[in-house]
Amino acid sequence: MFENFRGMGRNFWLYTVGRWISQAGWVVQDVAVPLYVLDQTGSGAMMSLFIMAELVPRLLVNPIAGVIGDRYDRKKLMYGLDIARGVLLFAVIGFNLLGIYQLLVVQMVMSVMGAFFSAGIVGMFPDLVEREQLARANSILQSGGQILRILGPILGGLIYAFGGLRLAILINAVSFFGSGLFEILIEYHRETRELSSIREVWDDMLEGFRFMKNSRNLMVLVSFGILLNTLLNPVFAVVLPYLARIELGLSAVKFGSVETAATLGALAGNMLIALKLGEKSEDFLFGALFAQLLCLTGLAFVTRSILGELAYPSLLGIIGLIGLFNTLVNIPLFTKLQKAVPDDVRSRFFTAFETIMMATTPLGMALVGPLLDVAGTTVIILALTVPSVLIAMYYYLRFRETVINIGSETAEVVP
Repeated sequence: MFENFRGMGRNFWLYTVGRWISQAGWVVQDVAVPLYVLDQTGSGAMMSLFIMAELVPRLLVNPIAGVIGDRYDRKKLMYGLDIARGVLLFAVIGFNLLGIYQLLVVQMVMSVMGAFFSAGIVGMFPDLVEREQLARANSILQSGGQILRILGPILGGLIYAFGGLRLAILINAVSFFGSGLFEILIEYHRETRELSSIREVWDDMLEGFRFMKNSRNLMVLVSFGILLNTLLNPVFAVVLPYLARIELGLSAVKFGSVETAATLGALAGNMLIALKLGEKSEDFLFGALFAQLLCLTGLAFVTRSILGELAYPSLLGIIGLIGLFNTLVNIPLFTKLQKAVPDDVRSRFFTAFETIMMATTPLGMALVGPLLDVAGTTVIILALTVPSVLIAMYYYLRFRETVINIGSETAEVVP
């Protein structure tokens, strides 16, 4: 099994280790900043403002970032922005820019830089490994991130307790420099096309959306993902915390264990793909999706009135399975898109896709939140999962062959 790991190639491991290093630093800071903001202000509204400061700028600049990712040297974009983010964080420490509103500005700048960084790496990554190894490569990369998600909150909390926000930012700054050094060593070359006018930026942005719209096969997959994300994301982001904390009355420790169960399930799914399934994981996409939807529907009945004391362990088991099956859906879907989208439009396609997903996600949350207090979790979960099952059945019966063939050598992608 581990022969597959050694066969991924030097470029892949330079990229992956660099990403793990930067993710480790970011996880530490991501834990420390909310703690610092709450310690300084005690305000949930200010905490929400910091979250918006990370999401909104990225949403606004994503289409432009996609243009830059397709036009310019992705490798330089990647390591240049990692090093630039490290410089920015060193400046935060050196000039003592630790006021709440100063950090808010830093959060916004980091969000913009992160958007351009992501546009570079999403276009570059599929070229670093062999086509048939792409699913395995995605899973290896994600596995490291999930291990960091398990260990990160503990490590971030300890670092904040002993060294405060300054130490957390210092560690993140160093991690960005370390990541950049690994990325510089990657061998990657492609033709670049410089922009000569603002009009070209606009035209390129529209081309990314037009490519998505005009590629029938890809549009099937994209619309499928958007519909399910809009319906199901509120279950994870809004309903599940409400179920665990309010309806089941779980302690803070037990509440945290629910997220840990999801992460462990996702890690198991990634390791299954990385060590065993590889490219074959794409064949199990629909089976994993229906299994995930079945588990999500089961959440509707995880209440004390139905299960009593078994509610908490049942919740952990179901959430772990959801994490497993969710990975067995997302990795194959993402891999298919990576294979199918041509290099010259790849960054624009994925930033356009991400922009649409980010824009549609709040719609479901805005509707679900106010209804929870009135209808309860059982009704809301069923109201979200039953339509999802029907949509999945429709796509399975109508577009199964289309979805399965996307990314294969014979798949037709309409330009």
